[in-house]
Amino acid sequence: MYIGKGNELSRRAFMRRSSQLAGAGVASSYALGLAGIGEAAAFSSAGGYKALVCVFLYGGNDHGNTLIPYDATNYARYADIRGGQGDQGGGIALSRGNLAGTVLNTPNDQTLTDDIQYALAPTMPRMKARFDQGAMAPLLNVGPLVVPLTRAQYDSDNNSQFPRPAKLFSHNDQQSTWQSSQPEGSTTGWGGRMGDLAQGGNTNSMFTLINATNNAVFMTGENAAPYKVSNNGATLFRGLDRGRVFRSQSASGALDSLLRASNGNVLEADYSMINARSIEYGGFISDALDNTTLSTDFGSGNGLAAQLSVVARLIAARNRLGVTRQVFMVGMGGFDHHDGLIGNHDERLSQVDFALDRFYQATLDLGIQDQVTTFTASDFGRTFASNGDGSDHGWGSHHFIMGGGVNGGRFYGTAPQVSVDSDDQVGRGRLLPAVSVDEYSATLARWFGVSASELPSISPNIGRFASPDLGFMQTT
Repeated sequence: MYIGKGNELSRRAFMRRSSQLAGAGVASSYALGLAGIGEAAAFSSAGGYKALVCVFLYGGNDHGNTLIPYDATNYARYADIRGGQGDQGGGIALSRGNLAGTVLNTPNDQTLTDDIQYALAPTMPRMKARFDQGAMAPLLNVGPLVVPLTRAQYDSDNNSQFPRPAKLFSHNDQQSTWQSSQPEGSTTGWGGRMGDLAQGGNTNSMFTLINATNNAVFMTGENAAPYKVSNNGATLFRGLDRGRVFRSQSASGALDSLLRASNGNVLEADYSMINARSIEYGGFISDALDNTTLSTDFGSGNGLAAQLSVVARLIAARNRLGVTRQVFMVGMGGFDHHDGLIGNHDERLSQVDFALDRFYQATLDLGIQDQVTTFTASDFGRTFASNGDGSDHGWGSHHFIMGGGVNGGRFYGTAPQVSVDSDDQVGRGRLLPAVSVDEYSATLARWFGVSASELPSISPNIGRFASPDLGFMQTT
């Protein structure tokens, strides 16, 4: 079944890419080395199927209690800042003794800032095992940046020379900035922009972008739009077939017309488009899933695991769906822990640990672990300093990348000092990112098949940074 669009780039998209390349070209030696505009539409589907899966942790995950200083010196600093009493912890500091089972061994050829050694939260033993296996890598202190910034530049009044992301520490603004690498209000995200390039290589371009969580700008491209699924698979309108509305075919037809209707309002047009896509292609998705077997047990009662389960089923059905490149998004809320951090945060991380582990196991069971990469993101990190019972909105944070194509078992980025007054933070332990989201997205995009010349269309600020490759993905 063919449900495709042509792979021609629109004139508007071409002009936008031209301006992005031009803007990047004056910014750095890397940008000056980009291939010419003649390669602007290049995208490689070499190596067969590949998928990226974004796991967004809504609310701003507390990185300080996710990846925790474990060595004696840095743990003492951590406990003191977070209100603890020695190795016993306390305040919002976890006990050092409870971290012994999730310590991540730093590779012999790596030395982290102040010789810090990290442990994962004690409720994340499965991620510890995946790190040890070389399938998971932490990316340290990553966040939105327009240009590289030092603390002195951040404190400067010269915002034109040293620009910073707009409306820092705001949930909605920073969710949008993370997902788009542009200010809040952007109409496209970097997942969607990858979909723009990839959809021409899919027989059924409709299923290039699949969203299993709330609508998000991350999944919207210039031309590509996400297909929405539920935890059970396709989102179906049960009353539209066989006259099920009041047992009347006419009533069912009227409902169909209402669901698809649009009067030109941009929001109503978007709503009707999503409805129309669900109506037209729901049966196709359902048939593909019905003919697919998944042996991995995702358990029950874990919403994130349920979302990743349907993603795994859709990946298993990739041949029936007619796709070679896909971007997925799943999400989990409840990470805005201004209070009740201890206990509540641990439980959320336990669910993340189980869900990510089961999803990676599913890729192993399907034999495609090298072709699927999962990565985490969140609104922002948190203050390292305690507010009494929790932490407040921050900036940089630590995240995880997992898959058979990941150079796992080691750390990427720069470990921040365990402090609230060092030059790598901007007050109360809010991390000043050492790695930009643009570098994060560009590294994933290159693995996905995006050409060097197209990186500015995915990661619009990448020309201002030294390299588009952080090294956490294997080259193919």
